[in-house]
Amino acid sequence: MTAPALRSTPLRRLTVLYDADCSLCVHLRHWLRRQRQLVPLNLVPAGSQEAYRLFPALDHRHTLREITVIGDRGQIYSGSAAWIVCLWALAEHRPRAHWLATPAGAPFVRVTMLAAAKYRELSGARAAAPGAAPGAPAGTPGDTAGPPCDDRCEIPR
Repeated sequence: MTAPALRSTPLRRLTVLYDADCSLCVHLRHWLRRQRQLVPLNLVPAGSQEAYRLFPALDHRHTLREITVIGDRGQIYSGSAAWIVCLWALAEHRPRAHWLATPAGAPFVRVTMLAAAKYRELSGARAAAPGAAPGAPAGTPGDTAGPPCDDRCEIPR
């Protein structure tokens, strides 16, 4: 007797939480939208009311420091894994994503993440909703423009 075939539910949608106050993140959002998607990407500003509504239990402050992608079955990807899964969702970049997920591709992911973190540091991307109550979504009453982000984007080890 043979073992039953494993059944897995295909990934049908990914939600990408991006920092709407970061010019690099916004640029990448527009780039992702222009690509042919094998898995649809729902692009939502991190820390927004929509993000809080969709994912009430998520650490939203963390999503403002590091790209976070959430699968339709609750999978959470952050940092380099989030970048790779975004590429995996794109028709033209899926083979590259498979390679980047290997030990041979890891140094390229690391360099890209370091460059993005440095750019965000120099551009003054915000990491939270300054002036808002702790845990309040960005764009809520009391949210005021504040100083640039004083913490550093997480850098993969």
